[in-house]
Formats: sequence, C-alpha cells, structure tokens
Amino acid sequence: MLSDFWPHGAVAQKYGVLRSEGYSERAIFVMDKSGVIRYIDIHDIDLQPNNQVLMETIWHTDSAVSARRSLESLAVQPVPLPHGGIVMYCTQWCSDCKRARAWLKNCGLPFTEVDISATPGAAGQVRAWAGGNLTTPTFDINGTIVVDFNEVKLREVLGI
Repeated sequence: MLSDFWPHGAVAQKYGVLRSEGYSERAIFVMDKSGVIRYIDIHDIDLQPNNQVLMETIWHTDSAVSARRSLESLAVQPVPLPHGGIVMYCTQWCSDCKRARAWLKNCGLPFTEVDISATPGAAGQVRAWAGGNLTTPTFDINGTIVVDFNEVKLREVLGI
C-alpha cells in the first residue's frame, strides 16, 4: 500500500498517472514479490474501483494469501442476515456510517446495524448490492437497497 505524499507526485509521475493539475488519477498497481506489475487499474479519481476484481488479483498474486483465503473460506460460514425494517450494513470506523447512525437516531427511526467486518457473509452481501464494491453504509429497507449515505434517497424510500 502506497500513498504519494513527498515529494509531491513523484511516484504518480513515475508511473504516468500524475495530471498536469498536480493530482493523480485513481491508480492501482499490484506488484508481486519480485516487483513485477500484475495488475493496473487507472480511472478518474471520482470513480470507485471494483474491489472484488482487485482482491481476486491480490489473492492470485500472493500464493500465501490465496492459501489462507481457501482455509478461511472453509472455516467461516455466513450467518443469516437480518431482513425487514431498516438494516444498515456498516463498519465502526466509517465516517459516513457514523453520520448515518446519528441521522437515523435523530429522525427517531429504529434500525438494525450489521458490522460487515464482524458478521460472516455481510461483506459479500454488500459487494453484491454495490456492484463489487465494499461501500458503507449500505441500507436494506424492507428489500429496497440504498448504497451509501444518501439522505435524499433515504427520505424518499422511508417516506419522510
């Protein structure tokens, strides 16, 4: 994992993704242990990459990760996920999740919270709803899915 802080833009420039405006495109490069680039994904900074494709690439690039993933998939079975009412799929650290929690409480709306990092199968469900991305918060409101904290859309779905 690398972030290009100092000197500003040096890594982005070396890899050809630094814009003339002084910022880079969203760029993901996956290298194996030998330094060989195995995956490149470059797109506009406002677009979200397909995390499932990225994770599959990492898993296949690192045989140790691939073996561990296989063992973990055997050991951890998904649990039944809640349905009905407002179900918020979230993490404890996500700033949008914190804002959504506060908003729901302020509106006096009861909700069920599912921590995707602690609930087997929850992250996979969120990826399925969000086109392969692990976007939090994601809401299941009586079967209607709202990806990300979009207050206008939530008010519309909730009829408030």
